[in-house]
Amino acid sequence: MKRTTMLSLASLLLAAGCSGGGPDTASQPAGTEEKPAAEAEAGTFPIAKEKTTLKVLAVKSPYVQDYETNEFTKWYEEKTNIKVQWQFATPQERQEKLNLALSTGDLPDVIIGFDVSPAQQMVYGQQGLFLPLNSFIDKYGLETKKIFQKYPEIQQATTAPDGNIYSLSGIDRNPHAMIQQKMWINVEWLKKLNLPMPQTTDEFEQVLKAFKEKDPNGNGKSDEIPLIGGIQDVKTGVDSFLMNSFILNDYSAGQLIYDEKGKIDVNFNKPGYKKGLQYLNKLYAEGLIAPESFTQNNDQMKALVESGDARVGAVSSHVPQTFSNIAGPRWLDYKTVPPLKGPDGLQQTPYRYYGFNGGSLLITNAAKNPELAFRWADALFNDEIGMTANIGSEGIGWKKPANGELGLNGKPANWVRMLAFGTMQNNNWMQTTPYHFSREMFEGLAAGPNEVPRVLYDENQKNYEPYITQKEQTVPPIFFDEAQSSELSDLQKTIKDYVKEMTTRFIIGDASIDKDWDKYIKTLDSMNLKRYIEIYNEAYQAQYKK
Repeated sequence: MKRTTMLSLASLLLAAGCSGGGPDTASQPAGTEEKPAAEAEAGTFPIAKEKTTLKVLAVKSPYVQDYETNEFTKWYEEKTNIKVQWQFATPQERQEKLNLALSTGDLPDVIIGFDVSPAQQMVYGQQGLFLPLNSFIDKYGLETKKIFQKYPEIQQATTAPDGNIYSLSGIDRNPHAMIQQKMWINVEWLKKLNLPMPQTTDEFEQVLKAFKEKDPNGNGKSDEIPLIGGIQDVKTGVDSFLMNSFILNDYSAGQLIYDEKGKIDVNFNKPGYKKGLQYLNKLYAEGLIAPESFTQNNDQMKALVESGDARVGAVSSHVPQTFSNIAGPRWLDYKTVPPLKGPDGLQQTPYRYYGFNGGSLLITNAAKNPELAFRWADALFNDEIGMTANIGSEGIGWKKPANGELGLNGKPANWVRMLAFGTMQNNNWMQTTPYHFSREMFEGLAAGPNEVPRVLYDENQKNYEPYITQKEQTVPPIFFDEAQSSELSDLQKTIKDYVKEMTTRFIIGDASIDKDWDKYIKTLDSMNLKRYIEIYNEAYQAQYKK
């Protein structure tokens, strides 16, 4: 990888953040003795005069061949004069390995990619295992300050009630990533049956009935599946998109809402949630929702969409890759359904105002030179370094656009992607470490009319951004102290497991909404839902209402 690669990026990419103005961070706690700082000034390289080794425990990307021989690894080591001694966990074992490292005290210098929860950050931060980053940000956080200036809500959301910031975050402001609860529909079937795109819940029901009864795939068989979903993640659940026509159902906020007094509450015991369940139950009773929706994973859902004659009419999913093979043509038959207007006029889509992956990088008390560790991490937020770390080097991960190529926003393009996310390669780290993908960066991407980025962007702009919820409606991430975390964990599992079970039972008719709803509410009360909500409000007040 050539040094000129990095320099050429500067003229191509829009700045992800503004310079100047840092966060109002707290000072390092008393008793934390500072070691000699990095020799070079912030923003200059190399970071260390003498070769330094950094022990890093990371969640291994399945798309990186070998971190030791990786081209970015070698380039970044040469640039910073810091060599990484890697230790890895797979995505499946990351929680187990994290818990083991924390319980035994056998810690690396830096922990990356474990999405350490706010509760764990605060508990182990106050025990001294995770170092507060505040003083490092003040002195060396050139790029982190830009992030906080651009996204003050992220600074607030990652600051614990004790005033400390314990982690750096991955930030993805790709427009389609900010809106994740979508519905996709087979528009070729709509054309064949001469049906308009549904705009209301009643119209959606009528479209699904037509899919079931009028043989839109033309094979003479009654084999159409009007609507499917899955259980692998909440975005594929059949209730994920449709429930928002009846009540705000923001899964990124854990189904938390604000009541009329501005207090945190839950949505799953409200009349609107009951109405949504009644609608979904009606669809299921009419044979419009596939029974497999409550048992199948994404691969099984994709097999149904791709197999033989086109059989699936509508799919609940964030992106088409989840339910279709984007190397083939079938996914292009699907376009998004706009938020449907419900019986009470509600038409909305949840927006991830706090769209970041918290707990992405933490520095432990085992670090002999935490200043160097922080500067190594902070530089990864730099536009050019971050592009090369996560998209790839010029000519391999991306290339300059040809004259006349337009970005997603219709303006002259800044770059063309050559390595799609999910490609096995050894050129970059593919989002192993914290990263910043700004909206401006994605809007400058050149993509053809039938390429996934173009389809996602256009569908987002046309059907979802006009209906996004307001920031004031979104419950932010919340820190809990050790006592709150301990009490909440048991309550949350009991309550959420029961809500998930009963939501499914109500939809498929295994429980009667009319007869069993009161019992459902009483059971939630007996599980101490009141205390569950109280804990959220207490922690919210401590963090956000000082």
